[in-house]
Order: sequence, then structure tokens, then C-alpha cells
Amino acid sequence: MKAVSVTEIKKELKERTHQDVMELCLRLSRFKKENKELLTYLLFESHDEDGYIQTVKQEIDTQFETINRDSFFYIKKSVRKILRLIKKYNRYSLKKETEVELLLYFCEKLNDFSPSIDRNRTLMNLYDRQISFIQKKITSLHEDLQYDYTTQLEGLK
Repeated sequence: MKAVSVTEIKKELKERTHQDVMELCLRLSRFKKENKELLTYLLFESHDEDGYIQTVKQEIDTQFETINRDSFFYIKKSVRKILRLIKKYNRYSLKKETEVELLLYFCEKLNDFSPSIDRNRTLMNLYDRQISFIQKKITSLHEDLQYDYTTQLEGLK
């Protein structure tokens, strides 16, 4: 089965009743965890972006606490997993400020991580890529936010 385009889906949804759209959303939420997470964000957390950021930061803290520190192999796997989680939460929000703030927090946690990531080339490269990505994202924000986030970023370098 071939999926139709978004514009065709939009046209079809306009023709459906409110009840039909609600049933489609509920049915969609049953199939993938990400669909349910996105609906949760849109319905309950999108109006309070600061609360959403704090919730994600707590999740990041929990993930960093559970990292297996026996070898850099396990550390790299866990750090990549945390980064994938952050990217997923950023896709839900679609706000650049949220993305920058969460990535800055990730870099702070990674910078303070013990054992130091300075001893592993792969982790340092990952860290440097995130710093350069944050720099690019900051340029598209409002001037006041640019200043605030740039000073935070300078503290990480």
C-alpha cells in the first residue's frame, strides 16, 4: 500500500466529522509509541514549554545516571541513545529555543561527565558536532536569546 501525500490527507480530514477525526487520532495513537508521545505533547504539554523542557531535562538526568561507566564502548552507546532521545523530543516541539536549550543541557552534562570525555576521540567529536550545531541554531534566534545562549555556549568551550 502506497501512502498518499499530506495535502491529500488534509483534504480528506476536512471532509470528515469531528467524531471521525477523533477516532482516527485515537486509532493512530495505538500503533506507535512515538505517535502517542506526540499526541501527549500536543494535547498536554505544548501550552507549557518550560514545563516540557524541565521534564525532558529530568529524563536526561535519569539517562546519564544509568550509564554503564565500565568502558567507553558502553558510554558511547548510552550517550548516542540520550542524543537520539533529545532529537526525538525536539521534533515534537519544533521550537528552536527548546532545541538549543536541550542541546546545551546535554553538552553541559557531557562536559561534567566522569570519566572525562577528553580521553575518547569519538565522544569529543560528538561533543564538538553538537557545539557547532548549537552555534548554527543560535544564529536563527532573536538577538536577546542569541546573546543569552552564546554566553552559555562560551562557558562550555
